[in-house]
Amino acid sequence: MHKPTADAVLFDLDGTLADTGPDLAFALNETLRYFGHEPLDYALIRPVVSHGGIALIRLGFGIEPDNEGFEERREYLLKIYADNLLRETRLFPGMDEVLTTLESDGTPWGIVTNKPAWLTDPLIDAMTLRERAACVISGDTCPNRKPHPEPILHACKLMERLPTETWYIGDAGRDMQAGRAAGCTTVAALYGYLHPEDPPDKWPSDLSIDHPRDLLALLGPVNTN
Repeated sequence: MHKPTADAVLFDLDGTLADTGPDLAFALNETLRYFGHEPLDYALIRPVVSHGGIALIRLGFGIEPDNEGFEERREYLLKIYADNLLRETRLFPGMDEVLTTLESDGTPWGIVTNKPAWLTDPLIDAMTLRERAACVISGDTCPNRKPHPEPILHACKLMERLPTETWYIGDAGRDMQAGRAAGCTTVAALYGYLHPEDPPDKWPSDLSIDHPRDLLALLGPVNTN
């Protein structure tokens, strides 16, 4: 099999590029406390955090979006999270080495997330990634979001790279679906927030990594133009 090459690399944000789980779990547990519930162990919350506020409220309170009080709880959770974006959030161990290597080799990298821009932008700025990333595509940047390929195609256009020459790394089935539909090489981040109802063996991924640094071994000598 011919090994694909990468002229650009795109990352999902939560659970792939950055370990945002502790801060999202903090927001959920503060919401549970506020509404008179006991907090949950982080091990129960971690698999759900990539799936957003709706999934977190569903997990914490056992209610659905059409239930009374759901939206009030979701809005409270998002407010707490917005006030605590960088409480514990960091790049995953080894990820800065990956980004630095891409940058030193002249390979552009960017972010494609379903997180809305009003949460994505201040987080990226606080992590001082704005000047490093070739593009940052949020969940409301385009009319469609993942698993639709549009956000990834938009990112490739901004980076002036062909999707077929771009790798997309993510930790959920919708990431791999979006990347595959866009024509990218898809890489499953198995260190991420894996949900039991979204097992990696069902994802349309071309490659997989157990640690961010594994990406460097897969890429090998990357673009040096």
